[in-house]
Amino acid sequence: MSALLPALTAILTFVMAIALLDQWRDRRQPFQLVWAIGMTFFGIASGCEALAAASGWNEALYRTWYLTGAVLTAGWLGLGTILLLAKTRFGYAIALSIFLAGLFTLLTQRRFNYEGAGSAPILYFIAAGLLALAVAVETYFQNERWPAFVAAGIGAATILATYLSFTVQLAAPYQLDPVTGQPVADLFPGSLRLLTPFLNITGGFALAFGALFSAWIFMPKRRVLAYSLDPNQKGDSFIFNLIISLIALPVNFVASLPGALADLVRGRLHSRVPATLLIALGGFVASAGDSLNRFGITGPFAVAKFLSVVLLLVGFLVSIEAFREIRVPFTGIRLAGARHEPGTGPS
Repeated sequence: MSALLPALTAILTFVMAIALLDQWRDRRQPFQLVWAIGMTFFGIASGCEALAAASGWNEALYRTWYLTGAVLTAGWLGLGTILLLAKTRFGYAIALSIFLAGLFTLLTQRRFNYEGAGSAPILYFIAAGLLALAVAVETYFQNERWPAFVAAGIGAATILATYLSFTVQLAAPYQLDPVTGQPVADLFPGSLRLLTPFLNITGGFALAFGALFSAWIFMPKRRVLAYSLDPNQKGDSFIFNLIISLIALPVNFVASLPGALADLVRGRLHSRVPATLLIALGGFVASAGDSLNRFGITGPFAVAKFLSVVLLLVGFLVSIEAFREIRVPFTGIRLAGARHEPGTGPS
């Protein structure tokens, strides 16, 4: 495995983490700090791959790579998007993704029967179900604290994963794919490996589909299918509309794309729309690479990670929200004036 691609991935990832951390220092938005943490995990995992390609794998690199890359990155990046969308009803989608992640965890153990799983699959499924219910209820009552429940779940999973990653006994220092040289997770016990669906499915879903949802918020809308998530309507009507929204949202999104493209050509489209679409694409590419790696197809893994971080970084830079002004990070040195949306005055 060449060290060049993971090294470039690590450099770009740390650049984005520094930019996010500087943005958080200036604006103090929680999602910026959480995204910075997620990108730091991403960079550490890529750095482990670069170091290993240059000088060989060892047990410390192997454990650190698995914890930061396979377990934590997607969950923390997704949590950042969840915090960004705290004032929306995206919580319903997150609740569904958490429940499905718990169900997938249970089914994965039944399919692959990982050694060392013990009672973890059923415990993870129960925890995911309770968390999904809490998020759905808080979203229904329009409480903006529903992301706090998700953060508590991801925090608990992070603590457990960190403990297991560095305390479990491994049969060998590390294990690599004999064809590609990429590391595989077969040495870790099921109790740790089964944490990845909860964090990766929920986090990957939040990052990719949360970005699409953000684009929908800021793009010109064409509502082909109508629905309402007003909690004051009758229970049966609410449930019916909630189910319909699963179809209506993607249909309305696709129907609105021509109008968004027209506004882009005219220079009237909000910068968050192309930015979040790029972020969504980056999330999908990363998830595709992780999924292939999980099923033993490790060849595209490094390329997918590099492409995903490029898309995430470009999406971040495209957004007007990326910088109020261009400056040297962590200093007051100003390089350029504030950027503004087309057709808007100073904020």
